[in-house]
Amino acid sequence: MDEDYRHDSAEDSDVERELRSKTDGSRLTASEKGKGRAAQRPTKIPKAKEIYSWEESYTRSWDAVQEDEDGSLQQAVGEFVARNRRKRLQAPKDAVRRTIIRHMVLILDLSASMMDRDMRPNRFDLSLEYAREFVTEWFDQNPLGQIGIIGMKDGLAERICGLSGNPPEVLKTIADRRALEPSGEPSLQNAIDMAGGSMSHLPTHSSREVLIIFGSLTTCDPGNIHDTLRRCIEDKIRVSVVALAAEMKICRDFCTETGGIFGVALNEGHFHDMLFEHVPPPAMKLSVAPKLVSNGNGAAPKVSTGDLMMMGFPTRLPGTGAATLCVCHGIMKSDGYICPRCSSKVCDVPTDCNICGMVIVSAPHLARSYHHLFPVKPYQPVKEMGLNEDIALECNGCGTVFPLASHILLAGADVSDGLSRLGRYRCPQCRKDYCSECDVFVHDVLHVCPTCSS
Repeated sequence: MDEDYRHDSAEDSDVERELRSKTDGSRLTASEKGKGRAAQRPTKIPKAKEIYSWEESYTRSWDAVQEDEDGSLQQAVGEFVARNRRKRLQAPKDAVRRTIIRHMVLILDLSASMMDRDMRPNRFDLSLEYAREFVTEWFDQNPLGQIGIIGMKDGLAERICGLSGNPPEVLKTIADRRALEPSGEPSLQNAIDMAGGSMSHLPTHSSREVLIIFGSLTTCDPGNIHDTLRRCIEDKIRVSVVALAAEMKICRDFCTETGGIFGVALNEGHFHDMLFEHVPPPAMKLSVAPKLVSNGNGAAPKVSTGDLMMMGFPTRLPGTGAATLCVCHGIMKSDGYICPRCSSKVCDVPTDCNICGMVIVSAPHLARSYHHLFPVKPYQPVKEMGLNEDIALECNGCGTVFPLASHILLAGADVSDGLSRLGRYRCPQCRKDYCSECDVFVHDVLHVCPTCSS
């Protein structure tokens, strides 16, 4: 009873003090204003930071970067280099059967959901930028392939570019942003049906791939989309999806049933990495011969069958000659290439002759596609130098002098991670040492060991 009276008197004193301050014109201090009120407010207990389940499998790079004692980021950079090397070491070292003549249809989501700004500047502009980079890199690694582009907007599928092996022609179609302004809802069924129709005439030795950049959570389809899925399985069309919003079951089903890759981009960097995973040609599945029986148990063994195809190496015409008509565009021009079979003129290579249908390629294009079948073996990190070993003081590639002692900043690196403390990476065949920069250049750009090839 006395405690309640004291509490009420304390509140009355606060009210009297506030009234007195109004009449006297004096202001209360912050401590006086909050007197008697702070005790009534419940204290908030800070909650632990919660993350979504799909965030657990992806490590944010800005949380992983830490400075060392000297304030340098060299050790963190070395860990990223080690991670990239580890990924390459996990790749198959033996020759894998792949399709060097690829046909891919890139489907872009041009719906209103692509204007969301969860990726900077927005999904639409970032997708166009990465699509241009992807087309350039794809043609550099697959010079014998062809790419077509289809857009999804307003519940329809729009053909932006047909299948073409000319990189400038494909890049020109997605260069104008205003012509591809997003609107409406996407339609997966219409887009995949249009992509399948454009690849229905392709021969069996070429791959049929569909890559979808999908940023919506809905699809407006005119019919049963599972019928489209069955047709893709019958026509051996490989469908892959890079989702920007969230996972959709129908997208997952398309990728699972057709042998494609599905993933949800968490941020801009993850989106870029997922998109560029489709640059190398995918491995082909072994075909089963139903008539062959092994061991008398009725099981058909797996055999690897290959198809032979005819290619022609054209003759290049100089730009100083007389102008003639090309069969691909019907334009009078001086330069071009002559088909070795029918002697018709085409503008660029690689391409298919419009008259005789022969695949016209150049020798450099064929050589660049060859490295996917027989990749360079990963260089092994040098752990320590032997006493009687002939030590090379310089890199065999660029001539950079190797350090005599171990890297101090990378002393915490482990050889099991693919990183050498000595900065040396040795070819398992020619036994020559290369620096880390030359190692990355040989495996990612050159695709041939300089010493082994010479």
